Amino acid sequence: MTPLSRRAFVTAATASLLAGCAGQASHRATTTAVHQDRTRTPTPSATPGASRAPRAPRALGRSVPVRLRVPAIGVDTPLLRLGLAADGTVQVPPITAHDRAGWYRHSPTPGQVGPSVILGHVTVGSYGDGVFRRLAEVRRGDEVVARLENGRSAVFTVGEVRTVAKSAFPTQDVYGDVDRPELRLITCGGPRSGHGYLDNVIVFATLTGTG
Repeated sequence: MTPLSRRAFVTAATASLLAGCAGQASHRATTTAVHQDRTRTPTPSATPGASRAPRAPRALGRSVPVRLRVPAIGVDTPLLRLGLAADGTVQVPPITAHDRAGWYRHSPTPGQVGPSVILGHVTVGSYGDGVFRRLAEVRRGDEVVARLENGRSAVFTVGEVRTVAKSAFPTQDVYGDVDRPELRLITCGGPRSGHGYLDNVIVFATLTGTG
């Protein structure tokens, strides 16, 4: 049973916290407790783009992701493990020169049934561009590959890319129940405001192969 397959409260950060793209690592935003009733039968994917993707193969067992590749935009990054900060908000990768993306460890691992969530920066303060600096360039049909700790790979096909205002972050679409293995990649985007950004870029992808 995965962390998202039982009755639970999943604490999800809204707005800029989910992508942590301001110039400082301590950036915070309001959190929302989203009640997920895991005893009900999951509904088909809530994301229109993902529902148009090819039928997913058999789900994989749980194995922590260690690397992520998005060939279309030149991403090949090791993955950190992210949890919750002391204030209950989702952690984001640290602001460092050698920027890496991070997997939210309270979501399913890539290839398990449910939405696996990976976050990355678009910029890293004075260090310049972040690992997800080109995430908004991803297009439907592009491939995303997560390499797992057990040596297997989960291959996803992008079904939709959304740019949304942080004030209207689609928490349910990102964290809500789905009936197959899916992936969410999240960063910041849109116009800058001070040290941060006004929008989030969210990639929705569905498992289409394994290795």
